[in-house]
Order: sequence, then C-alpha cells, then structure tokens
Amino acid sequence: MNNALLTTIPFAQEGRGGLFDSNTLTLALLFLALVVFLVVFVVLAKFFRLWIQAFTTGAGIGFLDLIRMSLRRVNPTVIVRSKIMAVQAGLTDDKELTTKALEAHALSGGNVPLVIRSMIAARKAKIIDLSFRRATAIDLAGRNVLEAVQTSVYPKVIDCPARSSKRPSLDAVAKNGIQLKVKARVTVRANLDQLVGGATEETIVARVGEGIVSAIGSADSHKDVLENPDRISKTVLARRLDSQTAFEIVSIDIADIDVGDNIGARLQADQAEADTRVARAQAEGRRAMAVSQEQENFATIEENRAKLVEAEAEVPKAMAEAFGTGKLGILDYYKLRNVQADTDMRQAIALSGKR
Repeated sequence: MNNALLTTIPFAQEGRGGLFDSNTLTLALLFLALVVFLVVFVVLAKFFRLWIQAFTTGAGIGFLDLIRMSLRRVNPTVIVRSKIMAVQAGLTDDKELTTKALEAHALSGGNVPLVIRSMIAARKAKIIDLSFRRATAIDLAGRNVLEAVQTSVYPKVIDCPARSSKRPSLDAVAKNGIQLKVKARVTVRANLDQLVGGATEETIVARVGEGIVSAIGSADSHKDVLENPDRISKTVLARRLDSQTAFEIVSIDIADIDVGDNIGARLQADQAEADTRVARAQAEGRRAMAVSQEQENFATIEENRAKLVEAEAEVPKAMAEAFGTGKLGILDYYKLRNVQADTDMRQAIALSGKR
C-alpha cells in the first residue's frame, strides 16, 4: 500500500503543475483581451462621433480613414467638418475635392476650413469660378483666399495716400505754378487670376499717386483741374495701373482737392533773389577791380609827380648853366618869373571859384 501511495504522488504533482500553467495562460489571454477591448473602446470613443457625422451627411469618410489620418498626424476633426461643409454646400461636383486632397493640403500647412469657406462663398456669389486647385494655390501662397473672394464680391476702398502715410495729401503743381493738394479713394476688386504673384495694395497706392501727380502737372492751369476733377480719374484709369497686380481698379474718385501755395511765384522769387545775389557779387567784383585800378592810378600819379619834381629840380641847374654860358640874361629870367607868378595866380583864382 505504501508503494502504491508513493507512486501516485508524482502524478499528483505533475497534475498541479499543468493546472498552474493553464491558469497563467488563461490570465494572459484575459489581459490581452482586456487591452484590445480598451484600445477598441478608446478608438471608438475618439472617432465614433466623427464617423457618425461623416456617415449621416454622406461625406464618404470611413472609420479606417479616420484612423489613418490620426496616424499621419492630420486632424480628423478638421478634415471631416470641412468635407461635411463641402458636401452640404454642393461642392462635390469638383472632382479634385477629395478626402486625400484635403489631407494633402493640411499636411502642406494650408488652412483647409478657410479654403472650403472661400469656395462656398464663391459658389453662393455665382460670379466667381473658384476651383479647389486655385483656392489651395492661393492659400499656400500666403494670401487670405476668403478675403480675396469677399473683395471680389464686395469691392474694397483704398485711401490714397494711405492713412498710415506721413503726408496727409498728394501734392502736385500745375503748369501755372499753383499747388493742389488731392485726396483720392480707389475702389478695387480682387483679381483671382493674378492673386498669386501679383502686387499688393502698396503698389496700387503708389501708381495711383504717381498718375494723379502727373495728371495735375500736365494741366495748363489749376483752374482746369478744379473745374473738372474727373479729368484726373479718366487720365489715371486710362493708364491701366492695375496691370500685374492682385487687384482690378473699379474707379478712382477724388475725395478732396485744395489749393496750396503758389510754388511758381515762390520759385521765381527765389530765382530773382539768387540772380540779385549773383549781380551783387559781380558788382562787388567790379568795384574791387575799380578800387584796385584807382590805387594803381594813384601810384602812377605819385610816380609821375616824383618824376616832375625830379625834372623841376633840373631847371635851376639848367638856368645856372644858361647864365654861365650867357644864353640866358637877367631880363629873360625876370620875364620867366613873371609868367610863373601869373600862372600861379590864375590857378589860385580857379581853385577859389570852384570852392
């Protein structure tokens, strides 16, 4: 009996070990099932509402598509809601508007809801043909595509000069020299065909300002401009200033025009003052030359006077020599002295009469 008991103990131990292994496997399977259940529950809790919205609205986005978006780091909520907006607005006729295209635009850094809203606005306006490809191109170019569509439907007014400008008006001078100060308002509409790569509002303001200044400068008189301000608008519009820009100029209206200074008279006065200064400088130069010539003449006179004194000093010598040789008598000498005295008297009388 003891031998039989000893032989049954190992079998009992082996049975206990197999039972322990089966329990461990069961627990592992239960834990794995619990993990799978939690993962499925989390996924369902995260995407179920979006999937229901997409399914009920006919957006055509499946449950697996939502999971793939999440794996590609694309916000599924943005894509689903944008696709629902497109479907509800009837944009499904655009073959390029697909779920993958929306994902690609989002991955490129674009604003998907803004693109869809702009297409809806263009469709409702019925005057703009905005495709998905053009809308995404405008958006990726850094432009606000919705604002562009709104500007196309409702034209935008731009002040010229701009309100942020340091100068309150555009100053131009007519041919008669009168200055005119003008304020204009430019009504523009967005040009979707040239929105990508087209110039901005600053270019429009600069071109319109240049055109206004040129139109006023070509006028013969400021009165002509004051009588017909619309001539400025017509002249500027005829130049097609909106070429190669993102806008189309609808109209140019002169909001205010004032008469400024008489620039022509001021320039003439400045020129006359400059001419006077030049004439004064030239006269001063001539006066200096005359003074210099006078001083030279005084020097010449003194030199001649010195020569005269030197010559007069030779007279007594000559007279003495004449006396010695007998060529000059005493009577001749007295006659010479009388003539000299008479000459001095006449000079004295003449000088006293002048005084």
